[in-house]
Amino acid sequence: MTDIDIADPRIEAYAVEHTTPEPPWFDELAAETRSSTEAPNMMVGTLEGRFLAALVAMHRPQVILEIGTFTGYSALSMAETLPPGGRIITCDISEEHLAIARRRIAASPYADSIEIRQGPALETVESLPGPFDLVFIDADKPGYQAYYEATLPKLAPHGVIVVDNVLWSGRPLDPEQTDTSTSAIREFNDRVVADERVAVVMLTVRDGVSLIRHRSAGRAG
Repeated sequence: MTDIDIADPRIEAYAVEHTTPEPPWFDELAAETRSSTEAPNMMVGTLEGRFLAALVAMHRPQVILEIGTFTGYSALSMAETLPPGGRIITCDISEEHLAIARRRIAASPYADSIEIRQGPALETVESLPGPFDLVFIDADKPGYQAYYEATLPKLAPHGVIVVDNVLWSGRPLDPEQTDTSTSAIREFNDRVVADERVAVVMLTVRDGVSLIRHRSAGRAG
C-alpha cells in the first residue's frame, strides 16, 4: 500500500474554496515556508489553520500549549481567535524553523499573545504549571506518547488535546509499514482509544486530527 490522500484533492480544494479565507499575510508565510524549509508539508495549511482558528473561537481557551512551532503558521492561526487575555506558549527545537516563526510572529498583530520556547518539549512542559485549556501536538511522531502523557495531567477539566497527523497518509493501515514514525503513530492511536481516562474522536481533516478530552467532561462522560 502506498501513501493515500485522506481526502480527494478535488474535495480538499472545494473545501478550501468554501472556507472563510485567512488573512493575506498567511500566504507570505506559506510561500517562505515552501521556499526556505526542507519539509514544507509540515505546515498545517489553509484548511487545518482555519479549523484551528474555529476551534479556538468556539472553545475560548485562555492558555494554549503548542508542541511543534515549525514556522508559526498554526500558532498564528490560533492566535487570530484567542479570547481577550488568552496566550499561546509554543515550543520547538529547530533554530532554523524558529527564526522564521519569530520574525513572522513579531510582525503579526498577535506578537504579545505568543511566547516561543526553544528546547526539548518535555522540558518545556515540565517547567509549566498548567492548566492548559488546549494543547496542540504536531511534532516528532515517536514523541507523541510522551507528549500526551506529559500534558494530560495538566489539561484543564474541559480542555482538549489536538493531535495532528494521526492518519499519516494512511500508512498506519498497512501492517507492512514498520518505519519508526508510522509505528509510533499506530501505537499512539491504539493507546489513546484504549485509554479509559479520555474520550477521542479522529477526524479526517488534512492528514488526520484527533480531539482528546477527559472522559469525565460533560454529562455524557
